[in-house]
Amino acid sequence: MYANVLIEYNVKSLDKCFTYKIPDKFKNTIKPGMQVIVPFGKTICNGFVLSISDTYNDEYEIKSIYQIKNEEIVLNDELLELGKYLKETTLCSLISAYEAMLPSDIKVRSNKDHNKYVSYILLNWSAYDTEKYIEEHKRSKKQIAILEELIEFKEILKTNISGTSLNDLLKIGIVREEKRQVYRILNNDKKVDNIKLNEEQEQVYNRILFDQNTVYLLHGITGSGKTEVYIKLIKKALKLKKTALLLVPEISLTAQIIKRFYNVFGNDIAVLHSGLSNGEKQDEYLKIIRGEVSVVVGTRSSSFAPLTNIGIIIVDEEHSETYKQENNPRYDAIEVLKKRSAYHNCPLVLGSATPSLDSYARATKGVYQLLELKSRAKKSILPIIHLVNMEDEYKKRNMIISDLLKELMAERLKNHEQIILLLNRRGYSPILTCSNCGFTYKCPHCDINLTYHKTSNHLRCHYCGYTVLYKEKCPNCGDEALNDLGLGTEKLEQEINKLFKEARIIRMDADTTTKKNSHEDIINKFMNHEYDILLGTQMISKGLDFPLVTLVGIINADQTLNMPDFKANERTFQLLSQTSGRAGRSDIPGEVVIQTMNPTDYTLNCIKDNNYAMFYKHEMINRKNMKYPPYYFLATIKVTSRDYELLSKESLKIASYIKREYKSGEVLGPTMALMYKVNNYFNMQIIIKYRKLDNLYQVLKTIDEMYILDKKINVEIDTRPKSI
Repeated sequence: MYANVLIEYNVKSLDKCFTYKIPDKFKNTIKPGMQVIVPFGKTICNGFVLSISDTYNDEYEIKSIYQIKNEEIVLNDELLELGKYLKETTLCSLISAYEAMLPSDIKVRSNKDHNKYVSYILLNWSAYDTEKYIEEHKRSKKQIAILEELIEFKEILKTNISGTSLNDLLKIGIVREEKRQVYRILNNDKKVDNIKLNEEQEQVYNRILFDQNTVYLLHGITGSGKTEVYIKLIKKALKLKKTALLLVPEISLTAQIIKRFYNVFGNDIAVLHSGLSNGEKQDEYLKIIRGEVSVVVGTRSSSFAPLTNIGIIIVDEEHSETYKQENNPRYDAIEVLKKRSAYHNCPLVLGSATPSLDSYARATKGVYQLLELKSRAKKSILPIIHLVNMEDEYKKRNMIISDLLKELMAERLKNHEQIILLLNRRGYSPILTCSNCGFTYKCPHCDINLTYHKTSNHLRCHYCGYTVLYKEKCPNCGDEALNDLGLGTEKLEQEINKLFKEARIIRMDADTTTKKNSHEDIINKFMNHEYDILLGTQMISKGLDFPLVTLVGIINADQTLNMPDFKANERTFQLLSQTSGRAGRSDIPGEVVIQTMNPTDYTLNCIKDNNYAMFYKHEMINRKNMKYPPYYFLATIKVTSRDYELLSKESLKIASYIKREYKSGEVLGPTMALMYKVNNYFNMQIIIKYRKLDNLYQVLKTIDEMYILDKKINVEIDTRPKSI
């Protein structure tokens, strides 16, 4: 027997199978999808078995597989096919597609074992022989105590027994040690199943049909109870003896959702996200592959969870761009899950209060089935939204907080209610400049200003990580004339502390959530009302449910609105609508203050009126006129090099080749990318707009292969970009 093995090296010239002989001792064990260790040239490497055959036709002598790496970790037939789909659609290597499906310490190139074991001591002799030994060794009191306890309880944790006496018993052979794997994550909460759907939720639930490959778009306003619908759908899947997969966009969302799911499903859940340790990820993956759990909750990578017999797949906050992988392989989790729902013939439910325009367009055309929740589940009402013109506030010297927001914050604090403030920029100040000579701190490796972080007294590049210590004197002219311009979450926190000295404030951004479980700690403390004000970046914008939050403040609404991207309006609508939806989720009415320099802006006024349909119609006209999705598809080619002249020359060559070989689309560029220099690499971009695929993938594949071995030029192709 012979095995076709894909080796571990992520080099496209080696992106093919090599044939190895299967030794007799492995013939009954080895199977496709299994990881093996094989000789390759003069080295030894790891690989995946992709297929097995009885014959080998080549005249060359072939080598044998050395050993099976792990008999338990096997990519099933569905995942093996999914890897080939990723290779074809994202132009990645096959090995990188399979590697993306596995936690870090189970990847084919990893040789680490993070399993956690606990040792137990058990009797090795019969009860008769043990009692006879006790009778003959009455003076060995410690040994007798161990043996009597074993007779009564059958086993004892090794850590609970003294060393010398135990070692003597082990040497004699009267007892034995047994190591058992234990999981690090176990839920100890009692199950509380009190989910009851209202009439509107029940209607949505009844429209979702199982054993059908249908994509549903669940458009439910914030607070409409989409999670309760998800839970009941998953309960139905389990009742049908099937499994369920739920994706959430961010780690910050998982804490509250996981707690709710644990309350309903107990330990029948595996959790997968990047906030877990390597050992915890391995534990959770093994629970799934061993069939010990029926429900998986996790972020983007969970779309490859090795569940079998899936009954339902759910994607919460489907509009979130975190479902798109930005490095190789550049897959879209929702497209992956469409393939999986087709394979298992099960429904795929995409839920959001602010669906992506692409998804909503598909729903209006009947490609997806549209389901709607138009009312809040607990009969609470949507918050009142105010647009504040900051031009008027600047005249009153209110540079950060408007009079209205200040007044409403004071009122909420007096009533012992809670407040959320959104500012989607971390750090203290995004610009530090000298008023004397005009010097501005910039990253020496990137085309970007350094952000000042006051708590650490450093200036930092948020792209390459370059850091420099802040000094009060200008490094150019030597004067103490440095001014911080702009606003970050650190400065906002300082300003709020000055205005409301008694208020308890907690900040949630990338700087305060670096430690393990920090997201969950902040959320729990705010939920327990240990703090009055939660301020942070977009990670606080969606999915979180705090009954005492009655006021939300958006500090700089124009920040995302003015981004040079065709999705700027859509992202702004989603971010601000989702954040606004955190207010008034209980029986206390909520209010939202959006501070802007453009109070007449169409997008902001659609947010104010909670009118998604109007925003959709307006934005779709712009998309159609400008030939953007969902009317056209996009593909982007990013070309990078340290040599600007070479970069310019090769980018023009690539664009010319595409225009010559692909006639069905519009090719734009090459132009400098939005961030034209990052970490000493210059970046250029080519954009392709198209409606017919024709031979586009073949053209892109040819370009990719042209630069496989080029060390001076790097080409990154994205066939489903979320931004340009």
